[in-house]
Amino acid sequence: MATIEKKSLNQPEQTKSIGRVKVEVVTIGGLSFQRDTAQPGWRWSVDVKPVAKTESCQVNHLLYVISGRLHVRTNDGKEMEFNPGDMGLIPPGHDGWTVGDKPVVWLEIPH
Repeated sequence: MATIEKKSLNQPEQTKSIGRVKVEVVTIGGLSFQRDTAQPGWRWSVDVKPVAKTESCQVNHLLYVISGRLHVRTNDGKEMEFNPGDMGLIPPGHDGWTVGDKPVVWLEIPH
């Protein structure tokens, strides 16, 4: 019989920091959800590239921006800015960075 489940990103099951980005994860109903918080000055190519060891981010992102501003540039030069309330699908092959002097926070469903 199915049951109601409840978890909170305020009490994540997993937390990791890479440079100026913090990732908090919970899994519920077999799905993982993560809250990413990238501080001002964060940039994938500066903070994560040395760890990922790839020229650009190779992750497919499905996200919803909660606060702040996130700018993305794909390897083929397309650029887009995501603001609070925006949902987005960002394919592998991109760089991303925080815009302005406030952190950007987004909810992501890894897939």
